[in-house]
Formats: sequence, C-alpha cells, structure tokens
Amino acid sequence: MALLEIDDIHVSYDNIEALKGVSIKVEKGQIVTLVGANGAGKTTTLKAVSGLLRPRVGDIRFAGASLRDVPPHEIATMGVRHVPEGRRIFARLTVAENLAMGAFSRRGRREVAEDRERMLTLFPVLRERLGQIAGTLSGGEQQMVATARALMGRPRVLLMDEPSMGLSPVMVERVFETIKAINEQGVTILLVEQNAVVALDIADDAYVMESGQVVLAGRGKDLLDDEKVQRAYLG
Repeated sequence: MALLEIDDIHVSYDNIEALKGVSIKVEKGQIVTLVGANGAGKTTTLKAVSGLLRPRVGDIRFAGASLRDVPPHEIATMGVRHVPEGRRIFARLTVAENLAMGAFSRRGRREVAEDRERMLTLFPVLRERLGQIAGTLSGGEQQMVATARALMGRPRVLLMDEPSMGLSPVMVERVFETIKAINEQGVTILLVEQNAVVALDIADDAYVMESGQVVLAGRGKDLLDDEKVQRAYLG
C-alpha cells in the first residue's frame, strides 16, 4: 500500500474541469515530482491532497485512510503538510513566530523546541533572523521559513509547490540540496517544480501532466532521458 495514493480524481473550478482522472502513487520515503506546463493541473493536485480543493470524483488516501471529506487542518495534523506556491508565510510575524505556527497542533514543548533547533541547523541563516519580520526577508530566506514552518509539524508527507520560483541559480541549488536532506531524514516528498531538469534528477518517480491529466509516468532519471520529455520540457 502506497503512503499517499491519488485515485482517479476529478476536480473542477466552477464549471471548468481542472483535473480529469488523475492517479498518482507516492511510496514511503520517496521523492515524487510532477512536471508539466503552466495550467497542467500540478498545483490543483497538491491542493486536492491538502484539502483546499475537493475532488468531485475519485479518492485520495493517506496511510490507507481517505482524505476526501477531511478538513485541511485535520489533514495537516494527520501528517501531510503543504508548502504552497509563492511561499505564503505570515509576512507580518517574525521568523520565530512563523516556526511556532507550524507546530500549532503539537503539545510537547520540549519536542517542539528540539525541532526548532533542528530547523535552525537545517537552515542556519534563520538563526540570525529569528526576530526579523518574515516579510522583509529575501525570496530564498522566505522559502526556508515556509519549508521550516511545514517541517515543524513533523510531517510524514511534505507537499512542495514550486520551491525554486523566483530564486537565483545559487539559491535554487541550495533549495534542492535541502529537499534531498529533508528526504534523507525520512520525510516523503511530493514535489511540483517548473525546473524539470533538477526535479527529475532528484525524483524517484515522476509524472508528466498535461491539461489536467497524467500523460507519462516513470522513474525520474528515465523521464529525464526521454526524448519526448526533453523536447517538451527540457528545451
């Protein structure tokens, strides 16, 4: 049984069908990436998993339990955390307050403190920024805050939507090194990423989406070498 299973979901915005029977499996410990052009349905898929959108048809199962009628805050508490496109940090709160918000569902103070220290080790620059208003940080630093905030909930699955968007090449490299480090610490990752070359390179499995459907699936490295994928997405 896959840790996360998306089974033939259809999702609509008003009368427009954004997802048309999407099925994806994410095994425990994997990095799985979704690639495709803008409007392919990648972000909609992540929103459906985190409960921000409801499938009209189909089901989403996490550790065998259906998420179909579970509200977003309960999905987060179950162990599925979402780092949204555009980061969506609490811009008027400090970095420390953003991290505290990530642990909203947890009770053990000592464990939360230990996890905060772990985040500051994973993202050393944030240690120097704890008292700084998060909205004044650089784009790369805000991405660190958004990721650390999600990890403060001790997720089993981390949904990441366009983590490299708007970042410099050096920062993109750093972000993907961090994604690999997070995965090596035992967090399963479902990644949406416009930078298909880097995303496919680190992915165990990958899915290519077009017009709300999965049109190709396979091992990340295999798709990286696929001529059709190269022509369409890798330039």
